[in-house]
Amino acid sequence: MQSSQGPVFFKGHGTENDFVILPDPDGELKLTDSRVQALCDRRRGLGADGVLRVVRSAALEDAPPDIPGDVWFMDYRNADGSIAEMCGNGVRVFARYLVEAGLAAPGELPVGTRAGMRPVITRPDGRVTVDMGPATIFGESATEVSGHRFTGVAVDLGNPHLACAIDVDLDALDLTAVPPHDATVFPNGVNVEFVRRIDSAQVRMRVHERGVGETRSCGTGTVAATVAALRADGRTTGHRVVHIPGGTVEVEVTDTTSTLTGPAVLVAEGRLDAEWWQHA
Repeated sequence: MQSSQGPVFFKGHGTENDFVILPDPDGELKLTDSRVQALCDRRRGLGADGVLRVVRSAALEDAPPDIPGDVWFMDYRNADGSIAEMCGNGVRVFARYLVEAGLAAPGELPVGTRAGMRPVITRPDGRVTVDMGPATIFGESATEVSGHRFTGVAVDLGNPHLACAIDVDLDALDLTAVPPHDATVFPNGVNVEFVRRIDSAQVRMRVHERGVGETRSCGTGTVAATVAALRADGRTTGHRVVHIPGGTVEVEVTDTTSTLTGPAVLVAEGRLDAEWWQHA
């Protein structure tokens, strides 16, 4: 990177959950909260739900110790600058970038995250499958939106979720404000999903992501929503097609892990203005 120029960036999305991608193999970029906030602002920056920094695990001080140093690590930040452990849509976009940039071969590849290693498969049709790891239920809790009190299941997917299977109109819910949550259950905040059954194979979901607000999609959230939908049907494993505002994904929950399959799209690339970056 030349000193007179700002960093290179790419823009991508997974079911319209969008990200700024910053290639930074050696961990040289100073990615402050204010810079992330500026990048994600849809008026003064590029606009995104989060930032994906592409860095080698060895170059990141807080990478989990069990991830080999030569593995590409997804350093993910929410739009408010906070660090998140995992992002299912982000992993798909991250893997698509690695392949398109020639940093990884198509097919199977590992991606490092703060939730651990995530095996990924990039497919010729543009879809990407991610092994999301086990979806661990750690209790029940409740929230209240638009005058309705909803109970849900607390699910750990490397990040925390409250997934509520509901029978009211999804479109009538006001998700402009942060849904309240029990801080004793979710001390670090929570992603809240509202899921409604279409039939035995399909559900609809809306989500409010911590540190972001309502998004068009949330990858880990679709897995949590599937867990809640299966549980409402008296099951612990199975497959669901999940329809979110930004598109459609497929989720499979097994006794040992969960997988998420959906599109990953790269839409633009460029270089940030050096002065803008310096003062962001």
